[in-house]
This record gives sequence, C-alpha cells and structure tokens, in this order.
Amino acid sequence: MIEASDSIEYVKAGKLRALAVSSVSRSDALPEVPPLADFLPGYEASGWFGIGVPKNTPTGIVEKLNKEINAGLADSNIRARYAELGSTVFMGSPDDFGKHIAQETEKWGKVIRTANIKAD
Repeated sequence: MIEASDSIEYVKAGKLRALAVSSVSRSDALPEVPPLADFLPGYEASGWFGIGVPKNTPTGIVEKLNKEINAGLADSNIRARYAELGSTVFMGSPDDFGKHIAQETEKWGKVIRTANIKAD
C-alpha cells in the first residue's frame, strides 16, 4: 500500500503521474494537479481526522481542548509538516466538527445505500 505522502514523493520525482486529487480543491503539496471535481462536478472524497471526547464531557474541558488543539494546528511548523504529507489543516469549533461529521455521515450513507453495500 502506498501512503499519500509516499505518492507525493513519487509524483515530485517524476516516477508517478498524478491525474487528479480527490479533494474538492487543489492540494498545496501538488498544486499543479487538478481536483477530480474539475472533471466530475460535485466529486469529493477525502480522508480526515478529528479528536472526539465522550458525550458528557464538561463544556469547559471541550472548549479548552479545542482552544489548545487549534493553537497547535496554527503553528507554522505543524502546518508545514501536514502540507508535506499532503494534508490540509482545518481548525474550527466543536459545533463545526459536529456538522462535518453529520455531513460526511449523510454523504457516505447515500453511497452505501445506492451501491447496496452490506457488512460481512
């Protein structure tokens, strides 16, 4: 399996030709490679990571974690390292993250239902 960061290095070295990226916009790591949405409007499939806590975690703790995580992600060295790995950093509030999870659940739920995908 080739990781995204490995693929980027192959592309930059001319050993692999990237046709498109699956994110909705161009990647900072490969700005010359168009997004697939340029050819298939509305297409977007990108992985993401987030940090969650148990549902009943006190609001003050959630706010403190969010503040500190966003501060870390705002650090230019951290952002540069994520960019090297082909990732884009998105910061936001717990509500923003909850909305993102809901949107992703709806989007991929439609794909699963349309393709009639069943768990084994």
